[in-house]
Amino acid sequence: MSFRTIPSTAALCLLGLTAACSNGTTDPDTTATSTAQGPASRTAYPLTIDNCGREITFEEPPSRVLLLNGTSVAEVESFIALGLQDRILANSQSYGVSDDPDMVDRIAALPTGDLSLNENFEVPREQVLDLAPDLVISTWAGGFDAATGSATRDQLATAGINSLVTPANCAYGDPSARPEDQQRHDTQSVQSSFELLYTLGEIFDVSDRAAGHVEQARADLKDIAEAVEGAEPVNVLVVYPGMAMMNNNGLPAVFAGGLFDDIVERAGAVNVFAGSSGPELADINIEALATADVDVLVIGLFEADEDGDAYARDLFERFPAWDASRTGTYTTVSDSFYLGPLNALAVARIADAAHDLP
Repeated sequence: MSFRTIPSTAALCLLGLTAACSNGTTDPDTTATSTAQGPASRTAYPLTIDNCGREITFEEPPSRVLLLNGTSVAEVESFIALGLQDRILANSQSYGVSDDPDMVDRIAALPTGDLSLNENFEVPREQVLDLAPDLVISTWAGGFDAATGSATRDQLATAGINSLVTPANCAYGDPSARPEDQQRHDTQSVQSSFELLYTLGEIFDVSDRAAGHVEQARADLKDIAEAVEGAEPVNVLVVYPGMAMMNNNGLPAVFAGGLFDDIVERAGAVNVFAGSSGPELADINIEALATADVDVLVIGLFEADEDGDAYARDLFERFPAWDASRTGTYTTVSDSFYLGPLNALAVARIADAAHDLP
């Protein structure tokens, strides 16, 4: 049997940061209102925004930003996409491999503030306060939970430090979150990645860069949508073998629901486990995988030394009933499949694999 990995042929242009801007008070592709007065408008300070039901006021663009870990790269990659690296005082986010060939090195070049994470993979309260940032950003509400050893938002405010949770994740780690924040979290999509860019664009007075990035991504996604229009949807299984710790049965972690389903759908495909929640995905067993209708296997990569080809061979041998196993059809993704500025790359790779785009 021959195995084929299908590279992206969509020729996506990454981040024209000085691209033309659009006007308006909302992101036109989503019902969620942008916090910005308009994607291309200049920010007027003092600026007050609502974040997870908390009012935050910025007297000027932050210049000493601490990025908490939260096992995310959405925030650090968004800072890089917007050209805000010089505003980062300390970054604790990293990932072993990226679908953008320059991203890993660009993240590695950022200052870390000599931070050390605690057993909950977060920056301890004392280290945060000692660094004296002017803004602390967490990918989830739990990043400000005292139970994880983190500084709370109230503690930071008392010290004169602003805090921000990525808008789509206000309900993640907060059992008392507002209903609207819970709904925003439950219905994450590619638009959620755009919302983060717009929010940062407004706070740092670079709304034109945020709009330029989003417009380019939308153009790329539109090209893909046109290329797969009318094609028969195929069934896609997305697994991260290197994250088997997320599965209660020792199997590769299966990714589905919310943003993950949206990315697959934009590629003209259907996620095999679409709509499944985290606990449901964690309980997937070998029978569920063996009987799944899989036309295309998507291998997620986590560390730089992982071998996507070897992972695919192993899974095809273990699950020979898949159509993907018979045809050897698979592709790989890494960070572009998560919340962040690279989602269009994941859509392109999956679309190419699903429909063999020219």
